[in-house]
Amino acid sequence: MAETITKHERNLSAVIHGATLGRFFFPLGQFLFPLLFWLPNRKQYAFVDYHGKQALNFQISMALYALVIGMISFPFFLGFLPDIFNGGIFEWTHSRHGGPFQFNMIDTFWDSPRLWWPLGLTGILELALYAVNIIYTILATLRTSEGEYFKYPLTIPFIK
Repeated sequence: MAETITKHERNLSAVIHGATLGRFFFPLGQFLFPLLFWLPNRKQYAFVDYHGKQALNFQISMALYALVIGMISFPFFLGFLPDIFNGGIFEWTHSRHGGPFQFNMIDTFWDSPRLWWPLGLTGILELALYAVNIIYTILATLRTSEGEYFKYPLTIPFIK
């Protein structure tokens, strides 16, 4: 199959996958940069069209998964918020030192399992999702440059 795919198609498809790393240089770069390479070439080359859809579907799926994980952690964060200002870690009182704002570190704040284990678990899930995104983007770029049809795991087919 690699014989029928031109070098231009392989390079263009690899650039589309690699362009998703544009998130490090530009907000929403993981969507905009691949679109810039995919849209003008999708009707000319079937290989480029396939990989453009794969790259965008994977990035949309990863963004959706990150949003869901963030939404799961949000109630735990809100449960923690009332304790911050109500005699917890911050106090809005006058101290002996003359300032209206006082910073107190209390032991029960750090020992509160209702806050830290859910937030820590969702933080670990976000980091794992981030690592999966980077690793599979690099893998897709390398495999595509060799002329292989690469399919990302955990991808929801939004663009068909």
